[in-house]
Amino acid sequence: MRTYERTHPWLSFHIDLRKASPHLWMNLGEAASKCEHIADTPLRPKTAERLHLLYLAKGAAATTAIEGNPLTEKEVLQHLEGRLKVPPSKEYLTQEIDNIVTACNQIANWLRNDDESLTANRVCELNRMALEKLQLEDGVVPGNVRTYSVVVGNFYRGAPPEDCEYLLVQLCEWLTSHDFTPPSGMGTVYAIIKAIVAHLYLAWIHPFGDGNGRTARLMEFQILLSAGVPTPAAHLLSNHYNQTRSEYYRQLDSASKLGGDIICFLDYAVQGFVEGLREQLSVIKDQQWDVVWRNYIHELFHEKNSSSDQRRRHLALDLGIYHDFIPITKITDLTPRLAKDYATKTSKTLQRDLAELEKMGLAERNQREVRLKREIIFAFLPWRKRL
Repeated sequence: MRTYERTHPWLSFHIDLRKASPHLWMNLGEAASKCEHIADTPLRPKTAERLHLLYLAKGAAATTAIEGNPLTEKEVLQHLEGRLKVPPSKEYLTQEIDNIVTACNQIANWLRNDDESLTANRVCELNRMALEKLQLEDGVVPGNVRTYSVVVGNFYRGAPPEDCEYLLVQLCEWLTSHDFTPPSGMGTVYAIIKAIVAHLYLAWIHPFGDGNGRTARLMEFQILLSAGVPTPAAHLLSNHYNQTRSEYYRQLDSASKLGGDIICFLDYAVQGFVEGLREQLSVIKDQQWDVVWRNYIHELFHEKNSSSDQRRRHLALDLGIYHDFIPITKITDLTPRLAKDYATKTSKTLQRDLAELEKMGLAERNQREVRLKREIIFAFLPWRKRL
C-alpha cells in the first residue's frame, strides 16, 4: 500500500458521471454549443485580435491573481500592449504575467504542430514555464516534483512527497484513458469535464513546490484548446475561479471530504464557464451588430450625397452606439465628429435631422430624448422582446 492511499484516499482516479444531474448535463451542452458559436463567428481581423488580447489579459490576470498577484485586468492589458510602467521592486509581478502568456503561446505552438501530449514531463514543463525567472523559496526547483510535505491554503496537506511523481504519472495516464473517450458528437463536453478534472486532481496532488495552481490552469487551457475550444473561451474557467475565489477553495476542500466525488466541483466550475461564455458571446454580438449597423446605414444613404445627408449619416452611425434614450441636448457632445458637424448649426438643424431619421424608420423620440431603433436589424427577434 502506498502512503497516499492511507492519507489521501480520495485520489481514486475515478469519476462516476451517472451521478451528474440533468442541470449539469444541460450546462455542459450549452457550454459546448456556445464554444462552437464563438469558434464559427466571423469578425473583422482587428476586432478578433483585440478580443484575443483582451481575454488573454483576463486569463493571465486571473491565473496569477489567485496566487496573490495584485495587477488588475486593465493593468495586465496595458502590460501586454507595452504601456505599463512598474518600478523595479514590482517587476516580478509582470514577470509572472509574462510566464503565463509565454506558456499559453507555447501550448498553442505545440497544438499547431499536432503535439497534444499530456504526460508527466509535459506538466513539469508547464510548471517550469510558470515559475521562470521568479524568486522562489529554498528547495523549490521549477519543473521538479517536490521532495517534502506541503500544506495547501492552510486547510489540507498535499499528497505525500514520496508518491507525488507516481501520482502525476497516474493522473496523466488516466486523463488519456478510455474514461475520457467521448461518445460521438460529445468531444467538447468531455473535454470540459477532462479539463476540470485535471485541474482538480493536480490541485489535490500538489506535486510541485510552487506554482501548482498556475500549472493546473495551464493544463486546463491545453486540454480545452486541443479539443477546439476557441482561445478566448479557454481562459474563462480561470476567470471564474478567480472571481469566486473563496468558493473555489471551499469546493476543492469539499470534494476531497466527499471521498473524491467531484460532481459538485464540476457543477460549480461548469456553471461559471457557461456564465462566462454568455458574457463573451454578448461582447461578440455587440461587435457583429456594429458591423451590420454600419453596413445598413451606408446602404440607406448610398445615393444621398448632400452635406445634410452626410451629417445625418454620421448622426445615425454615432447614435447607434447607444442602447437607450439620449437627451437631445447631449447629442453634439457624444463624439468629436458630431461636435464638428453641428458646431455652426442651430438646434433647429439637429431637430430636422432627427425628424428625417425618424421618417426613415431609424429613430424614435419624444420632446427631450431620442434613441436609434437598433432592434430593426435583429431580423428574428420576437416582437415582445423587441418591445
